[in-house]
Amino acid sequence: MEAPAAPHSPADPASVGITVDSPEEMRALGRRLAALLRAGDLVMLSGELGAGKTTLTRGLGEGLDVRGAVTSPTFVIARVHPSLGDGPPLVHVDAYRLSGGLDEMEDLDLDVSLPDSVVVVEWGEGKVEELTDDRLQVLIHRSLGDAADTADEVRQVTVTGIGRRWADVDLGVLTA
Repeated sequence: MEAPAAPHSPADPASVGITVDSPEEMRALGRRLAALLRAGDLVMLSGELGAGKTTLTRGLGEGLDVRGAVTSPTFVIARVHPSLGDGPPLVHVDAYRLSGGLDEMEDLDLDVSLPDSVVVVEWGEGKVEELTDDRLQVLIHRSLGDAADTADEVRQVTVTGIGRRWADVDLGVLTA
């Protein structure tokens, strides 16, 4: 695990790198990340197929205490998980099958959901950045090892806070 980044300005986004060794650790990272999130936050998840985007989102759902099993919304595009308490709902979007950029995303009314929800978008690069100037970008890189070792479960996760919302947030707490 890397040390937290130095203080930053909105023009110089904060970034932290985390090594994740198992799906359980990915879920735990999601729970830690949930503690930093609030209504109005947009989280963009990037990484190849099987990298752990949905596993991370499952941990977010646990940390946000939302209703329903968090599973990949690939075929339904988006799922809303209402809060079981007084926290924000989780809107989980899989933009993998969408090719029309923000125009197609507008059909999902994410701009309406965003102020009151935590919106997590898998495969959202080039599709949702215009929703807000403030967002977290999470890049999950999957290491590929040979079948005889466990390197294929290791992930390198980079979390970058973009915009004023994240200027004073210590992303270093995610490395715990």
